[in-house]
Amino acid sequence: MTILDGKKVSNDIKDEITIEVKKMKENGEKVPHLAAVIVGNDGASLTYVGSKVRSCERVGFESTMVRLSNTTSEVELLDKIEELNNNDDIDGFIIQLPLPPQINTQKVLMAVHPDKDVDGFHPMNFGKMALDMSTFIPATPFGILELLDRYGVETKGKHTVVIGRSHIVGRPMSILMGRKGFPGNSTVTLTHSHTKNITQITSQADIIISALGVPNFLKAEMIKDDAVIIDVGITRVPDDSAARGYIITGDVDFDNVSKKASYITPVPGGVGPMTIAMLLKNTLLARERHRAYSK
Repeated sequence: MTILDGKKVSNDIKDEITIEVKKMKENGEKVPHLAAVIVGNDGASLTYVGSKVRSCERVGFESTMVRLSNTTSEVELLDKIEELNNNDDIDGFIIQLPLPPQINTQKVLMAVHPDKDVDGFHPMNFGKMALDMSTFIPATPFGILELLDRYGVETKGKHTVVIGRSHIVGRPMSILMGRKGFPGNSTVTLTHSHTKNITQITSQADIIISALGVPNFLKAEMIKDDAVIIDVGITRVPDDSAARGYIITGDVDFDNVSKKASYITPVPGGVGPMTIAMLLKNTLLARERHRAYSK
């Protein structure tokens, strides 16, 4: 059994990006600039955005955090997005989710200019991804592809089962694993809350990508020997014995599933670090595109 070490691979990617940024500086070029918009004081969101800002500092990017109050109206947020769209200094920006209930999330994501949508959530970018055109791939699926690629996990002709159909992970993953090329060329089954006999399906899978958000959902008896297991789940489970009062748990019963799997991602330290690394990679891509446009 091999651990797909997202922490190590993400650090390798950050080192590679650092070299690229250093070359930009030596050539007197503008370095990539990522902005993050956060509305409210959600603890997990603040932690996540903070780690993105620190990652920007590490690789030499410029970064801006835009903090808005929990009472911010939809109109105010849309005005801020328009401001960022028109700011030539900003190469890409993200809207940290979830948003407060008074704000229509879909309307907000639609307002982000596709050329600055480094999260890859805009319908134009999603559509390009589905058509296998060059675009921003959502950071978490992008990170999973990179892990499979760097560990040389064979995907061609394999049966991939995706658990969960969110627009952020499950649905794009199902498209990407079925595309031509590597990683891809697999036969994909997309499962969700209405899927019947899910164990019958997962037990036939060569690769399982679980993005359900249900702690320890995937049990050892649900997989076949030597399956590849990608755990996207990340849930805070209350635990009085833990220093923070909770532990981070994935969708997979790691202790038991790892005994049967050929490759498996840990939680934490698997897909999570890759998400931030690929967000940085998308921002670098955005900078290169803007530079090409301006020539």
